[in-house]
Amino acid sequence: MNNPSSQSWQPLVFGILAALIVLIGFNAFIIINPGQAGVLSILGKAQDGVLLEGLHFRPPLVSYVDVYDVTVQKFEVPAESSTKDLQDLKARFAINFRLDPVKIVEIRRTQGTLQNIVAKIIAPQTQESFKIAAARRTVEEAITKRSELKEDFDDALGTRLEKYGIIVLDTSVVDLNFSPEFAKAVEEKQIAEQKARRAVYVAREAEQQAQAEINRAKGKAEAQRLLAETLKAQGGELVLQKEAIESWREGGAQMPRVLVMGGDSKSGIPFLFNLEGVQ
Repeated sequence: MNNPSSQSWQPLVFGILAALIVLIGFNAFIIINPGQAGVLSILGKAQDGVLLEGLHFRPPLVSYVDVYDVTVQKFEVPAESSTKDLQDLKARFAINFRLDPVKIVEIRRTQGTLQNIVAKIIAPQTQESFKIAAARRTVEEAITKRSELKEDFDDALGTRLEKYGIIVLDTSVVDLNFSPEFAKAVEEKQIAEQKARRAVYVAREAEQQAQAEINRAKGKAEAQRLLAETLKAQGGELVLQKEAIESWREGGAQMPRVLVMGGDSKSGIPFLFNLEGVQ
């Protein structure tokens, strides 16, 4: 004869067992979404083979899956260095990167979480890459040739992070600062250059004015020379005219030595002809 009390517990036990089976069965699978990659660990040991998007089996109760975001990530990282001319240079870089899905298991074993990757890998490698780029040029070149500085930085950072399974997609210089001493030197240099350009302008203006005065003086001297020659020529002809008139008056019927005929319409001076020897 069956015990009624034991029969009353059987449905409860079966219910608990069914719930455990369902729970275990549900936990035996994991879904990896697009843009994610997973690493399966069994009893604390990471297993080879990355879990890509889709449905994956995992041993229940003894396993765990670390899921990583393999889409583009962005972090701003500060850096500072000394330039070739020993000037302090500070910068802040915005770095766009993503984790290489193929190397997710290695990243899990060596670095752990994404925060560890940024703090222990990306930040120090950014600092070292910036030192390499800044040491190749002066602080003035770092400012005037900013694109070349960024190119050297990108090459150094990409090479360094690739071996850690981190793919650098793009970087940008968010901020670039230099020491107050250099800022003052730049300001003084700009003031000096402005003064030098002003001095050159004043010198050229004075030179042009002096040349204009010389040209005016040459023109005035040439005009005076031409005037003197004209007056000299006109003065000689006037003397001849005077002699002709006096000879005519004093000689009576005597023929004058010169005869005035017509005149020059431009100069207003009459033409004088010598009549000596004319019968």
